[in-house]
Amino acid sequence: MIERQAIIESMKKNAKENGFYICPDAKLFNDLIEGLATNITRYGYGSCPCRVASGVNCPCEYRDADINDFGMCYCGMFVNEKRKKNLSQMRSIPERRPQEIMDAALAATEIKQITSSESVIHTKSTENAPTIIVWRCTICGYLCGRELPPPICSICKAKSNRFEQFAFG
Repeated sequence: MIERQAIIESMKKNAKENGFYICPDAKLFNDLIEGLATNITRYGYGSCPCRVASGVNCPCEYRDADINDFGMCYCGMFVNEKRKKNLSQMRSIPERRPQEIMDAALAATEIKQITSSESVIHTKSTENAPTIIVWRCTICGYLCGRELPPPICSICKAKSNRFEQFAFG
């Protein structure tokens, strides 16, 4: 299992660099860190613990908009100063992801779910290796690997129709 302290430091650093704060509720914060650690072990990346894994690390691309509109992100990992100072204002907020993205994430999870009776087999062959689709923002060049293009570019906030599939070589 991934080192919890490394995850905590990463979330604190991200919050500070972006002018936010980490979750002021210690119990919720610990649960979120545990969810991130589990997702890193399960998927190989820190998928937001509050959503079905869809190829996006925490924080997700909706964090900034959620904090601007509601003072906190969907799961509560990141909050603004007002929420940090008034824990009683922590509440659930509406889901921003378009239904087609939620459906695609759920479908991918159902397909890729491994039962406890299966084991992972490591081979040297790359013939059967999973393909990762990489999307490039045509405005700023941001790259992300996921099934569908992000709804909004994390860097320049361009809409999903401004993304194109990116090929190496």
